[in-house]
Amino acid sequence: MYAVIETGGKQYRVAAGETIRVEKLPGDVGSTVEFDKVLAVVKGPEEVLAGGEAASAKVKGTITGQGRGDKVLVFKFKRKKQYKRTIGHRQDYTEVKVSEILA
Repeated sequence: MYAVIETGGKQYRVAAGETIRVEKLPGDVGSTVEFDKVLAVVKGPEEVLAGGEAASAKVKGTITGQGRGDKVLVFKFKRKKQYKRTIGHRQDYTEVKVSEILA
């Protein structure tokens, strides 16, 4: 059994027991999180809940860590104009261990 959830503007395929990295969520390590925006739930090979049927489903998890991702370098360059800019970006993330899918 797995579900497709949306959080932070991205979609994730999750199953019970998995650990996923999502955009930063408020909360401390050890606190519980509930994802209400469930797009689909797959219970078996021929059992799929989607749309309005999956709207009542919920995914519960526990925050296992907060952190920052690897640095991504952005280099801007315009030829013949002596223009060069280098900036870096590190995205904050939250690690969540999915405990159960309620459908």
